[in-house]
Amino acid sequence: MDPDGPWSSFEPLGVPDGHDTRPPRAVIDPRADRSWLRRMWPLLAARRVRFGGALVAALVAMVAGVMIPRVTMSAIDDGLRARTRPLEDFVWILAGLALARAVLTYWYRTTLYTIAYDFESDLRTSMFGHLTRMDFAFYDRVQAGQLISRANSDIRSVQMFLTFTPLISLNLVSFAVAIALMLSIHVGLTLVAVATLPFTYVSGSKLRNISFPMSWIVQGRQAEITTIVDENIQGVRVVKGFAAEERELRKLAGAATRLRWANVKLNDARARWGPLTENLPRLGLAGVLLYGGVLAIDGVVSIGAIVAFNAYVVLLQMPFRFLSFILIMGQRASASASRIFEVLDERPTVTDRPGAIDLVSPRGAVEFDGVTFGYAGGEPVLRDLSLRIEPGETIAIVGRTGSGKSTVARLLTRFYDVQQGAVRLDGHDVRDLTLASVRHHVGVVLDDPFLFSASVHDNIAFARPDADRASVERAARAAQADGFVRELADGYDAVVGERGYDLSGGQRQRISIARTLLADPAVLVLDDATSAIDVQVEQQIHAALHGVLGTRTTVLIAHRLSTIALADRVVLLDDGRVVAQGTHAELLATDARYAAVLAQVTSDAAGDDARDAAAEAVAGE
Repeated sequence: MDPDGPWSSFEPLGVPDGHDTRPPRAVIDPRADRSWLRRMWPLLAARRVRFGGALVAALVAMVAGVMIPRVTMSAIDDGLRARTRPLEDFVWILAGLALARAVLTYWYRTTLYTIAYDFESDLRTSMFGHLTRMDFAFYDRVQAGQLISRANSDIRSVQMFLTFTPLISLNLVSFAVAIALMLSIHVGLTLVAVATLPFTYVSGSKLRNISFPMSWIVQGRQAEITTIVDENIQGVRVVKGFAAEERELRKLAGAATRLRWANVKLNDARARWGPLTENLPRLGLAGVLLYGGVLAIDGVVSIGAIVAFNAYVVLLQMPFRFLSFILIMGQRASASASRIFEVLDERPTVTDRPGAIDLVSPRGAVEFDGVTFGYAGGEPVLRDLSLRIEPGETIAIVGRTGSGKSTVARLLTRFYDVQQGAVRLDGHDVRDLTLASVRHHVGVVLDDPFLFSASVHDNIAFARPDADRASVERAARAAQADGFVRELADGYDAVVGERGYDLSGGQRQRISIARTLLADPAVLVLDDATSAIDVQVEQQIHAALHGVLGTRTTVLIAHRLSTIALADRVVLLDDGRVVAQGTHAELLATDARYAAVLAQVTSDAAGDDARDAAAEAVAGE
């Protein structure tokens, strides 16, 4: 089991009874220098008893099938022509072989399908668990569509190859048994039957050499299309807002054309080499009929032997009919596994240190000590920032756009780790605390909240899945959400649409605030969390929050004077540093930079209000 797995010893959220947190039975081999088959093997090894039993049953069933032509030969020669043995004996033997094959085939197919979906579930769970551990820097540079493709079609390709290729490969055993039985009948006739098989191998190798690079390209271009579709669905309002439907359609058409080219090339290879691989053994059948007919006329072999050889040549075709299929599956699985490993081999940079402790019952003291931080490939956003917030204190952080206000919240919740200095909670460096406990005790409400396609109750209760309706309603009332929720058709049971876009921005923000209040964090960060709420409702929220903010440390990333007025202390950021702090009145009277920032904020807010009013007027017309 991965020691960095998502099954933490600290459980900050209430989990309903019956919630399945069972980890996968096995995970991939973490050693990147191994082949992809060896790395995937632990997932099958965890089911090796059932898997081995299914393969044994499949082998017995196939051998029984190989014996049928030999029994048929004896039935024709001994039961019909020579009449040295009752025909009924052969009938019963054939019936027994057919029944055994039917029972064994049912069992091994059922077992293999079960193993296949168990394997897929474990691999999918491992990947999702890994994605939950990845830090924000990873998601800053990886496209969601690529991840979706790798977590779906790539996993399915690997699953199909690893669970069903061994079964198909057992045809080689039936091939060997068939060859042995054919040699026992007539050596020369056997050589004629297998004469085309070396050429079949050569054509199969040609197909493999072409299909591997093309399979990689096909998988990559499928992921490209998934990314475009995902972004257009998620950003449908932006696309429509700029009347960019035709442009996005052309983009998708271009990606689809590139995928079509890759698929055509791959299928061209299949069309060129696949039929040759499958049909070369049938030339052997023609040779058997010609040479075997001559032998039968000369009395060297019996009619039953010719019938048996015809059946065996068909059996010999099966492994080679599947050969091209196995080669294509193998190359696609190899390409898919490489894409999966690209994700699974990524290591999160924000993790629990060895010996990290849980933060229990914190007072809420926050300190930034000489913090310097910049996003990947960029200049520092925060530069030697030092700031202390006392337990229960409410501060507002003010600054121009790009001054680092939101970055303060991201470092406090340890979405990113500082590059220099330290962020402390109750005197503990957050890097020495478990991530789960830090994020339980530090609640963040963003200006663009995300809602799930679930009921209002479930969205608020996401913070505490075991919360009862009364607790959810109490949090909603504090966030001034209870009124509009009750006006919905199904109240708290109303299901919100994708990302909650059937609600207004202010309504989404209020639900998000309620969700965070329900978690009852010791430190509350409101990152412009009331930007879409009108001033009157914001004042009502602030009045309700006054009753709860006194019990916790609160950080307000502020853009409104009404929000700033809620704070005990105002901190002014400029160029990533604290340049001034004090009460609103003190800074307004003593610091020109603060007055300039407020003037800009007021101007921007007035412009936003004017644009909103104009939009509403146009909509009314």
